[in-house]
This record gives sequence, C-alpha cells and structure tokens, in this order.
Amino acid sequence: MSLSAPKAFAFQCIDRNRKALEILSDSIFYFGEVGMQERETAALMTDLLETEGFRMTRGLSGFPTGFMAEWGEGGSVVALHTEYDANPDNSQMSGLAERRPIVEGAPGHCEGHNVNAAVMVTAAVATKRAMEKFGLSGRLKVFGAPGEEQLLSRPYYVRDGHFGDVDVAIHNHIGSDFRAIYGMTHVGLVSAKFIFHGESAHSSTAPWKGRDALDAVVLMDVGMAQYREHMEPTMRIHRVITEGGQQPNVIPARAAVWWYLRDPTAAGVRKLFEQAKKIAQGAALMTNTELEVEVLSAVWPVRGNQTLAEVLQANVEAVGQPDWTDEEQALARALQEKAGAAPTGLRTAIPALKGPSPQRSPSNDCGDISWVVPMGRLNFPANVPDLPYHNWTAGAPLATSIAHKGGLAGAKALAGAVLDLFADPGLIARAKETFRAEIGDVKYEPLLPPGQQPPADLNAYMMEQWREKMRVHYLRDRPVFL
Repeated sequence: MSLSAPKAFAFQCIDRNRKALEILSDSIFYFGEVGMQERETAALMTDLLETEGFRMTRGLSGFPTGFMAEWGEGGSVVALHTEYDANPDNSQMSGLAERRPIVEGAPGHCEGHNVNAAVMVTAAVATKRAMEKFGLSGRLKVFGAPGEEQLLSRPYYVRDGHFGDVDVAIHNHIGSDFRAIYGMTHVGLVSAKFIFHGESAHSSTAPWKGRDALDAVVLMDVGMAQYREHMEPTMRIHRVITEGGQQPNVIPARAAVWWYLRDPTAAGVRKLFEQAKKIAQGAALMTNTELEVEVLSAVWPVRGNQTLAEVLQANVEAVGQPDWTDEEQALARALQEKAGAAPTGLRTAIPALKGPSPQRSPSNDCGDISWVVPMGRLNFPANVPDLPYHNWTAGAPLATSIAHKGGLAGAKALAGAVLDLFADPGLIARAKETFRAEIGDVKYEPLLPPGQQPPADLNAYMMEQWREKMRVHYLRDRPVFL
C-alpha cells in the first residue's frame, strides 16, 4: 500500500521520535498512579501537548487529572481519547518472568494503560505536524481519561458537552493483536456505593442501644446473592465492602459496600440498579439504619463503528506487525507458562477484519461516547497473548521492547487513520451514515444521575501511602519530541 505524503511524513515523525514514545510510556509505567491520582502522568502528557502547540484545558469536568487538548481550526473534528491509570497492589519489575514487585504492596500498571497514553500523545503530535505541513483543515481534540479502572471520566465528558462538536472519535487500547474491531464489544455498568448510617454502642454491655450499619451491609449482600437466581444470564454483579467498622466491641455507626452492576444494555443496567436500591432499602428497614446511595459512575455499553474500523484496519495492514526477536518471544512464552497459558509466544500475523465482534463482559467508560458519535477502536500489539490483565504477568512486558515496538506500530496506525479522515471528509460522512444504521432507534440518555460530581479524592490515601517510595524509581530522562 503506497502512503500519501502526509501519512508518510507522520510515520517518519513517529520513527524519529521512537525514543520519546518509549520514555513517555516507561515514565508512566514507573509513576504507577491509580485512578483519579494520575498527577505525574497527566502533568507529563499535558506539558508535552502544550509544548507542541495544543490549546490545553486541564481539570476537565471536575477531574483534576483529566484534560482536553485541541489543535486546528475549521473543518471536521476528530477526537482521540484514552486512559492512563494503574491498579492497586500490582507493582512488578519489567522484563522478568517471575513475581518481583518494584515496591512491595504498591500499585502498578498490569494491563498497559501507560502504553495507551504514549501511543495517543505520539500519534497526536505526528498528526498535528502533518496537518500543519500539508495544510490539512480540521480540528484535533485529544482527551485524557482518568480513572478508567473505576469506569469514571468519559460519561462526565459526554454529559458536559465536550463531544458535542465532535464528528468521529477513536479510542486506542493495548492488546496482543494488531487490529480494529467493531460491533458491541463491552457491557454497560453502574458503579455505586451503598452507605448505611446507624448508631454506635458497646457491643457487649448495651448492644440494644446501637443500630448496626454493618448488619445492613451484610443483609444487602444476602439479598443480592438471593437475587442472582433471578438475574438474566448476561448480568454481572460484584462488590467490595469498603467500610465495616473499626473494632469488634463498637457497633459500627457507618458501613459501606461498593457494587459494580453490569448488563449488555443500558436498560438492563438501569433494571439492576433499581433492584439493588430496593434490596438496600430493605436492609436499611431491617436494621433501623438510614441509606445513602452514591453513584460514582454509570456507563453505556461500548460499540465500535464499522466504517471507522475499516479505516483503522487499512492502516494496521499498511503499518504491519512488528518483527519480534527470539528474546522477546522467549519472554512472552515464559510469562504465558507462568500464567498457565499455552506458550504460543507473540503473534506474528494480523487478523482480518471480521465482525461484528462478540460482546464480552468487561466494561469501559468510553461507551457513552460510542452512542453519541461514531467511534473506532484500535488494538495495538504491546502485550503478550493470553495473560490475565490485572495480574503481575501482564505488567512484566510493559516497559520492554515488546511494549515499545507494539506502541510504535499503534501510533502509526492511529495517526494514519486520523489523517485519512481529515483528508477525505467522505469517510466521516459514511461513518455517520453507518452509525445511524447501527444504533437504530436507540436514544442515548445518560445513566449518570443529574448533577453528579466526580469523586476527586478517590484513591488519594493509596498514593499518599506509596508515592514517595515509588518516586525513587522514576526515570530521570524526560521525553522530547524532535
């Protein structure tokens, strides 16, 4: 496939800035910041984009580590968006096929959101420079989405109108295959805390004077377990108890449980949430406690647009699969064996575009975007096949040449697709046509409650505990785009 002059220029820019992509990706890996606390990560990304000439909005929609960067005027509007948060208790040294934390007990990247961020920023820089050099009209918007592991930010961005002027959007995400996907890919979700308020008392001498909030949490848990029998097979519910009292001889006056409620449809998510509230109200009645419900986020299922998938896939095939060394294949096989998977190594072929993809049970907070504008999804091959995400094995490749090569390929495919869209407005028109056919008569209405504000302090205690111990492992080099 011959490349257009703007695309060839962008690819050369990405190759020339390979080192910047690697340092950015690895810096975020060692920051290891969990959702809503990605301060170092967001500062580095926004500084790079601002230095490049993007107009910057920080603190987007009340998210301290969220941002929107814009470049260009007039013409079509294309949005890029991705996530960059880590997970608790997944610190892992890179390049080792054995469990060895960088800092024991600390959070860490165990999926690859650090590479997501580097791919998006690198592609945005190369796209902007190509548009500038070749006089392509259009506006590029780049969204940083904090707290994806808590399914947080992008429903707020949609609600607040930041995608109101967007024509098409693209989400890039790490994977083990190099491919585009379309169809219904993820399920919807409500993330909510159920907080019960009672009254404390001495558990031994006067328990009758107390109203046990923890009893309410336990009874809600029992009620939800009994409801499982009546759930549709595609529904999922899971929880953690976040507050359960301080010591056994004091009846807890406050207790809380955090539930994720999932379904393949927005209507099903609403049904689950309404039932959960009824069960919680029943638990409060039985324990003479008061109920408070705090919705952290609520997301629609994710869908990918076929036309944008075709544009992305053409660029995937133009870029080609990375060439893996024997050492990279050996590391991949060793990690697969540790994870109990077949030691097949890294993939060497690009799968054909097929679809629509089967809908899987995970969720992603980009779902709301995919129901208001056509959205493409790009997977780039920067992790090892068949490793379980949110596990140390999936963290081990993330600051190695596997992640670097896969990220470089992903940045090229992403930049190439965006340049195709700016160069040919007919592609955007066709994406809008297929989008209307794909969503049919479904009308988007936010699942977020009106007036809901993001939990800005979420996970603050965790990073306060670990940040200084992790800081000694930060990279000294800073990425610079040449």
